[in-house]
Amino acid sequence: MQRFLALLAMSALSLGVALAQETADFYRQNCMSCHTIGGGRMTGPDLKNVTERKDRAWLSRFMMDPKGMMDSGDPYASKILQEARGVQMPALPGMTRARVEALLDLITEESAKEKSAFAGVQLSDRPFTDRDVEVGHNIFVGATSLKNNGPSCISCHTVNGIGGFGGGTLGPDLTTVFERYQGRKALSIWLSAPATPTMQSVFRKEPLESEEILSLVAYFQHTLTRNPEDASTARLNFILIGLAGTLIVLGVFDVVWNKRFRAVRRPLVQERQLESNA
Repeated sequence: MQRFLALLAMSALSLGVALAQETADFYRQNCMSCHTIGGGRMTGPDLKNVTERKDRAWLSRFMMDPKGMMDSGDPYASKILQEARGVQMPALPGMTRARVEALLDLITEESAKEKSAFAGVQLSDRPFTDRDVEVGHNIFVGATSLKNNGPSCISCHTVNGIGGFGGGTLGPDLTTVFERYQGRKALSIWLSAPATPTMQSVFRKEPLESEEILSLVAYFQHTLTRNPEDASTARLNFILIGLAGTLIVLGVFDVVWNKRFRAVRRPLVQERQLESNA
């Protein structure tokens, strides 16, 4: 009997650990790009001690249907929307009441810590240097490999003035990403825990290091302070070079084709006819 109870207790403990890890992963993948717990405001408010600011019933309703709460004219929801500069919190897939309760438990637990695991990456607030920008550029284009072997940014993204054929088009143009995220803090936290499905699948096991994030943020700030060429220039260069290459290949084929082996019998017949006429 004692052995059975011990096994039951171990099973319950293992299940609790698994559920806690699942909740932490869900928060990291869906919440951390807009919120910190003790790291300050980002797009959304800092969630440290949020259960002391509003009761669980209100928080549960908001987390289940943020747009509905904002559209209802709820004063606190309207305040959140105003402080977020009109950026509405999206409805998250898989958000059930049980998950809401688990997330609130996680936030309460993390709020009690001196430093939460979800405070976000803390970058130095020193001014960026030319060296930071150079390193960030090299990371972006793949000239410098990421320490955890993640892919280079240019595989999926571009910025104005990148040169050559430009960057990838799978992801958005990042020329103004520093401005969109309103500075280094929010952008650095987003890079530490990307929220998009594609980025999550790539960087979950190969996260960016803090020094790599700092250099990339410096580079993205730099793209706003210079006078870059329009992104369409790289696309036009690609098209023009492609057309030129096609014409060159066709020209080579034409030369080769004109020197091809044509016939044997016909030239001999024509030659005999000329001799006969003579």
